[in-house]
Amino acid sequence: MDKYNVLITDKALGDMNEIYTYIAEILKEPETAAKQYDRIADSIEKLNVFPYRIKVMDSEPERSWGLRQFRVDNYSVFYLIENKNVIVIRVLYSMSDINKRLTENEF
Repeated sequence: MDKYNVLITDKALGDMNEIYTYIAEILKEPETAAKQYDRIADSIEKLNVFPYRIKVMDSEPERSWGLRQFRVDNYSVFYLIENKNVIVIRVLYSMSDINKRLTENEF
């Protein structure tokens, strides 16, 4: 079975840190924040095997980019596959305006 390198962009890592900070400091739930962070990180790590199991998004321009999305609880992980690399570009709260955030921000 082929293994892929999983890379997390600075932007995606920043997203994960913002999620942690919001839950830990604003909601005052540091234990919950750590568990949520770990669930997202664990799900991302599993992309090293068969990352094509998640289909390319149907919306444009995400489809033409080859962008894939999956959910972890209330968060969406967005990634691309290039050669043997899985590149996680964003981790966003699923109830936010995802299309706007994806197109207005650089990966």
